[in-house]
Amino acid sequence: MGRVSRITDRPDEPAERAGRRQRVSRGDVAARAGVSHGTVSHVLNHPDRVRPATRERVKAAIVELGFVRDEAARHLRAGYSTTIGLMLLDAWNPSFMEVARGVEDRIGDEQWTVLMSNSARDTVREQRYLREYAERRVAGLIVIPNDQVSEADHQLRHDDIPMVVVDRAEHSPDALSVAVDDVVGGRLQADHLHRLGHRRIAYVGNPEAALPVRARFAGFRRRLEQVDGALELEVIPAPLTVDAGLEVGRELAARPASRRPTAVATAVDLLAIGVLQGLLSAGIRVPDQLSLVGYDDIPFTAQLSVPLTSIVRPHHHMGFQAANLLLSLLDGRVPQHRHLLLEPNLVVRASTAAPHGT
Repeated sequence: MGRVSRITDRPDEPAERAGRRQRVSRGDVAARAGVSHGTVSHVLNHPDRVRPATRERVKAAIVELGFVRDEAARHLRAGYSTTIGLMLLDAWNPSFMEVARGVEDRIGDEQWTVLMSNSARDTVREQRYLREYAERRVAGLIVIPNDQVSEADHQLRHDDIPMVVVDRAEHSPDALSVAVDDVVGGRLQADHLHRLGHRRIAYVGNPEAALPVRARFAGFRRRLEQVDGALELEVIPAPLTVDAGLEVGRELAARPASRRPTAVATAVDLLAIGVLQGLLSAGIRVPDQLSLVGYDDIPFTAQLSVPLTSIVRPHHHMGFQAANLLLSLLDGRVPQHRHLLLEPNLVVRASTAAPHGT
């Protein structure tokens, strides 16, 4: 399988510790194996050119001495890199880890190393990692951007490194992107709750947090307006976290039934999980007293105490296709479709039902 490593914010190793460790050189390996420097290089780069017995002797010396090749120096000498940078938006969100798994599954046995980082929804950190990738001369980038709506001047292009943007639909003829039609996803949430007969609905999540969230809310609100202009829609802004959802769930549970919505739609599943915990801990029955629909269908939503109705986004497929686009470009092929817009769908589970008494 392709190798995955990770850039972190961990401080550099103390100088005194580094000073006690002497780097093993190719010359050390050659001396231990009783071969020339050139033979060691052939074993590392062109093993088929070395006789099996000699090759095994060199490999044994590498393992014994703990030799690690200097990839950065090798890339400089060769003029190209075998490393692909993958920057996630939020490594704590299982949906983005599914994207990462899709990238790795596509790369598979290809001769590439995936170097992963996490911007943690921080634009400054994102730009620092982009510079780091450029300095490491990565061959290409796959990026889930920190694309807050308020940052109209946010730019991702960096040093002309080939890049695929994930979770944001691009339109430039020079760009590559893989995204999900979140306007459609919002409509699916609204249609489901309306068909069940809900007329007092809350939407939890900040529509201004990011472009995909804004698209979801826009699709949700427009569809409700289309099907019934008399519907009551309450928007409850909240960060996209379980803790924020927990607070919202507790607040909703504390309201009298007459002021409580009969259904809640959330911008992401993490919020829905928190809302569910807050409601259940306060004795509110889901879906008997309040229906709940999430968005993302992260892996464990079906295993919750009340399995969650959610919008399925094909995260693994997004990562797989992003890697496919980038590898096509790196192989010198022109992708047939530079911008892929995938369709979401609704999975209905136990967290939604018709309002009580209808």
